[in-house]
Amino acid sequence: MCQLLGMNCNTPTDICFSFEGFRTRGGLTDVHTDGWGIAFFEGRGARVFLDPQSSAHSRLAELVRNYPIHSTNVIAHIRKATKGRIALENTHPFERELWGRYWVFAHNGNLIDFAPTLDGNYQPVGDTDSELAFCWLLQQLRVQFDALPDDAALFAALGKLTAQIAPHGEFNFLLSNGDALFAYCAKALCYIVRQAPFTMAHLKDQDVTVDFSQVTTPDDRVAVIATLPLTDNETWTPIAPGTLMMFRDGTPVATDSAAPR
Repeated sequence: MCQLLGMNCNTPTDICFSFEGFRTRGGLTDVHTDGWGIAFFEGRGARVFLDPQSSAHSRLAELVRNYPIHSTNVIAHIRKATKGRIALENTHPFERELWGRYWVFAHNGNLIDFAPTLDGNYQPVGDTDSELAFCWLLQQLRVQFDALPDDAALFAALGKLTAQIAPHGEFNFLLSNGDALFAYCAKALCYIVRQAPFTMAHLKDQDVTVDFSQVTTPDDRVAVIATLPLTDNETWTPIAPGTLMMFRDGTPVATDSAAPR
């Protein structure tokens, strides 16, 4: 299976520390060697890097690791292919436009017998179940709303749509439109909110430590979401299976556990 990494914060922040540990799971400390990608929202734009090579040995990943891009919403993915060949078009995260905004999506899991009818507004470029699910989600949102709805309506709609896909298999995902970040846990997903007073953090996959008190301000707040904890000296909160969460400004602002487990 794949692994997910997301970040949502109240001020533009770089993800270099978390990505340093995460990328090693793509071929060094774990077996997710079938491609990787990362998307950074910057204002109304989205900067997306994709590579079908393993993240642990990718020269592009090395560039990203040393390039402190500041963003309020980030989604990253390392792939262990289940459906779809190893190719650039099958590399997450996927990006589409809806209501004049970019949307970015990454999925961990495997969907069985999921074959929805698409109306042509969104079509997969590759042949993964993940991109198909993303296209269907955006199609259904476009049918329900003429413009970007408020947070409550959008969250409720995503909850109902997720509940229709979830019975088809494992559907852990991250989704963002640059304002908020949505996370759904089917089996494994956790998060941590870092805020003042900031302390030291040590990566599980690398012997790397950072003192966040030296690189933050007292007003900073950062939520990091990952398939498995990235650090070994902090307390990560597991997300219960069947739970959809919405993060905004570095904190969880909505939770729905009504989706089937």
